[in-house]
Amino acid sequence: MSHFRNPDSERIRALLGEIKTIAVVGLSPRPNRPSFQVSQAMQGFGYRIIPVRPAVDAVLGERAYPDLYALPPRLDSGPVDLVNVFRNPNAIAPIVDACIALKLPRLWLQDGVINEAEALRAQAAGIEVIMNHCIYRDYIVLRCA
Repeated sequence: MSHFRNPDSERIRALLGEIKTIAVVGLSPRPNRPSFQVSQAMQGFGYRIIPVRPAVDAVLGERAYPDLYALPPRLDSGPVDLVNVFRNPNAIAPIVDACIALKLPRLWLQDGVINEAEALRAQAAGIEVIMNHCIYRDYIVLRCA
């Protein structure tokens, strides 16, 4: 059985320079939550943040969508370049299903979101995957160091 490997630091740096629009699955509207804080920081760095969370109308000034399937195929800022996930590792399979079905090119599983089987399944479908990394911390370390 193969084991998941994250891209190296150079590739992650390049990826952070390529993306513009990030769909954040599990983005909380509560300012004290890590998903809000990380997304707010990434928004401050110039990325468009698209909240993906049911029962919420908007977060960080952006319209929220109940799931990835509800996203418009193209937002006014362009397509979704990356799906960033703040969810329980056991809830990743449907997110991977949606990424595959919607042909979303990149999947980022935040710190503690570890599901090797689903990460490998996403990779096998051609999706670039980063797992168990904080996008904010990687941005600071790799882009602003």
